[in-house]
Amino acid sequence: MDTSAFLALLSSRDQYHTQADQLFRKAAASKKLLFTSNLVLAEVHRLVLHRAGVRAAAAALNRIESSRLIRIEFATAAHHSSAKEWLARLSGYSISYADAISFAVMNSTHCSEAITFDRHFHAAGFTSIALH
Repeated sequence: MDTSAFLALLSSRDQYHTQADQLFRKAAASKKLLFTSNLVLAEVHRLVLHRAGVRAAAAALNRIESSRLIRIEFATAAHHSSAKEWLARLSGYSISYADAISFAVMNSTHCSEAITFDRHFHAAGFTSIALH
C-alpha cells in the first residue's frame, strides 16, 4: 500500500476515499496480506500531521500498525541500494525516495501489484490496482 492509498482511506474528504475503502475491505474479506514500508508510514504521518494535527497523525500510525492485514517492511541497506537504482532508471519522472523504496520492497517480496493512486508505480512496471 502506498501513501496515496492510506491517505484516501483515512480521509472521507479524499476524492478516492470510497475506492480506497472498497479495496481495503476486499483485501480484508480475502484475508490478503498488504505490504507497506516504514518510509510510507513516515510520509503518511507527516502529511496527516500537517493537515490534521498531532492526534490525527498518531491515530493514523496506530490504525495502520494495529491492522492484521498490513505488514510493515523496514527499509534495509539492500532496499536503499535498489531504490537508488530505481531513481536512476526512472530519472525522467519525479519519483520520491519513498516510492523508490516501495519499488525495492515490492521486488524483494515478489509483489507486482500496488494499491495506489500514484501513477509512478505504473511507470515502474507495477500494476496499480486503484487506478483500474
